[in-house]
Amino acid sequence: MPAIFPSEEWLKDLEAKLNSDARYGEVAKNWEGDLFFHIEPEGNLREKLTFYLDLWHGKCRKVEYNPQPQAHPNPVFTLSASYSNITAVLTGKLNPMTAMMTSKLKVKGSMGYMMRNVPTVLDFVRVAQEVTKEIL
Repeated sequence: MPAIFPSEEWLKDLEAKLNSDARYGEVAKNWEGDLFFHIEPEGNLREKLTFYLDLWHGKCRKVEYNPQPQAHPNPVFTLSASYSNITAVLTGKLNPMTAMMTSKLKVKGSMGYMMRNVPTVLDFVRVAQEVTKEIL
């Protein structure tokens, strides 16, 4: 049974898929940076949610579900979105690059680095979409 987004099981499934997906491993082989997500409550999500991913050279070294922001005070990227916008990205209804450019997905960190690594960003999203079979 697939894990429901958002859940700790979904995040662990994402970690496993990132680490086993050969295409992602190749596309992201030069990526160096961790991500801290802030998801604002909306609809079925009743409370603010956070999750953390440590991505390094095509592998996911660590994930944490709902960590406190002070646990990772200086991530390379902090991403913030409403629940409806993040689920729209995960279901393919909202292009992630469009979401960033229209501030539906807010990014704190080097946009230059992000733009130089668009293939990695898009393949990360592809992997996340592939593990997202059911949404709360």
